Amino acid sequence: MAKKGGFQGGMPGNMNNLMKQAQRMQRQMEEKQKELETAEFEAQSGGGAVKVKVNGQREVLKVTLDPEAVDPDDVEMLEDLIMVAVNDALGQVDSASQDAFSGLTGGLGGGMGGLGGLF
Repeated sequence: MAKKGGFQGGMPGNMNNLMKQAQRMQRQMEEKQKELETAEFEAQSGGGAVKVKVNGQREVLKVTLDPEAVDPDDVEMLEDLIMVAVNDALGQVDSASQDAFSGLTGGLGGGMGGLGGLF
């Protein structure tokens, strides 16, 4: 009598463990995402003349200008200071996001044919 070949119902142990790991990672990623969304990041430029606060959703929450930084004859410099502070604050959000998620996806690199990029 010939042996039955192929998949015999249920998930093999490795696949089952892999699915559990993926579900655990998804929960962790959702928790990290919630933490990041409520986190606040502040940056400044011009020696503190311009301060910008953003949240993890990349929304500007507050812009503070030192009155001495407001020179009607040099609006361009103030615009540049605001741009630098905003970009720095948004860069902090990006960096915190990468740091938060790099530890979670690190274990799923090449061994799964690049599935790590899906998480």
